[in-house]
Amino acid sequence: MKYVHAMIRVRDPQTSLHFYQALLGLKLLRRKDSDKGRFTLYYLASEEGEPEIELTHNWDEQHYTGGTAFGHLAFRVDDIHAACQRLADGGVTILRPPRDGYMAFVKDPSGVSIELLQTGQALAPQEPWASMPSTGSW
Repeated sequence: MKYVHAMIRVRDPQTSLHFYQALLGLKLLRRKDSDKGRFTLYYLASEEGEPEIELTHNWDEQHYTGGTAFGHLAFRVDDIHAACQRLADGGVTILRPPRDGYMAFVKDPSGVSIELLQTGQALAPQEPWASMPSTGSW
């Protein structure tokens, strides 16, 4: 058995693609449009062969709500401070800053919680993150 992907339904594919590609650094591996089914699928991953995120855009406007069973998606990053700065510069609220130099939380444009984890050892605490309070929920 091999884990393949997680699917997220999105209302605004361009905003979601910007978040996952430009801000998180994932690559768009492929796209599938279905005129008959009235949907588009976007498959993203850190690289070919790695587990993917499937963004599903149903063309007919719909409102989606999250359940309480799902927690978050987690990504390892080479520099958690730089990753959080890139996200903040892109307009993303850092909900749980990397005060410890190791872990942070943000939400994607659809409200899916994203955990960022420092690869290897925690980085030394750094401002503005070290004194930034948590906000919202994640």
